[in-house]
Amino acid sequence: MTEKALLEVSKKLNVLISLSIRQLLGDKAFAGKEKRKQGVGDLARYLFNMGLDAKDIAEILDAPLPSVRTLLTPKRRK
Repeated sequence: MTEKALLEVSKKLNVLISLSIRQLLGDKAFAGKEKRKQGVGDLARYLFNMGLDAKDIAEILDAPLPSVRTLLTPKRRK
C-alpha cells in the first residue's frame, strides 16, 4: 500500500474507534452546544469534522450520497 492509502485507512479507523467510544460512554460532547436533529445529520457532521469525505460518510451511514451532501451544506447546518 502507498503512504497515502495508509493515511486514509488510518483516518477511517480513528473515526470508527471514536464513534465506538462515544457510543460506549454515552458521550454527548460530540453534539456541541447548538440544537441539532438526532440521527444521520449529527453523525454525518461529526464524521465530516473528523475529515471524511461525503462519499465515505454515506457509505458508513448507509445513506444516499445526495442526502449526506445536503446535510453538510452550510445553509442546512444553521
